Amino acid sequence: MSAAVVILAAGSGSRVGADVNKVLLDLDGRPVVTHAVLTALGVDGVDPVVLVCRPGEEDAVAAAVVPHLADRDLLLVPGGATRHASEQAALDVLAPRIESGEVDVVVIHDGARALAPAGLFERVVAVAREAGGAVPTVELPGLLPLDPASAAPEGHLVGVQTPQAFQARPLLEAYRAARRDGFDGTDTAACLERYRPDVALVAVPTGPANLKITYPEDLVSASRLNAGR
Repeated sequence: MSAAVVILAAGSGSRVGADVNKVLLDLDGRPVVTHAVLTALGVDGVDPVVLVCRPGEEDAVAAAVVPHLADRDLLLVPGGATRHASEQAALDVLAPRIESGEVDVVVIHDGARALAPAGLFERVVAVAREAGGAVPTVELPGLLPLDPASAAPEGHLVGVQTPQAFQARPLLEAYRAARRDGFDGTDTAACLERYRPDVALVAVPTGPANLKITYPEDLVSASRLNAGR
């Protein structure tokens, strides 16, 4: 059995101030998404890696990524109009391998998180195999009450990151049910929680260095973080 990694690269460059898909921007001599692709390809037990691009960008993405792959294989799949639709496109491609038992875990990762380390991929896959699902989280500053005289709310706030990993069969079942219902989830976990609430989702602590490139300054920060690794 193997884990399949799906890398979502069907976004745009509007918020980063670019006229091209932000995952094709240069980060230390390689397109942003290539960093994530090469990390995933280097994780033991991962096969295949599926890169989901915007329809019409297949040639541009292939031209940017393929020169860095050497002899390693990558599946390039056109995505949809939403994140959910892009995930569904990847699962459609993976369905035969999931149904045969060849793939037992599916990892979903944002191509804009170029610096996610191999160790994080390994941890979420291991947790998903054991528990059902794994979601990286990072601690955020606590909530403040609107009334200064009131006590601060209990608990703590976390931010959710990727790569997220899930047992493959329940994930495929959830997305097939979502397609029947016309449901479009905000992220992978939302779809699984709606249609397979019996599958446990376990938080995997990580840190702010797993940066998502969204704004122009994020490219500078990512380059500095990359240099320090």
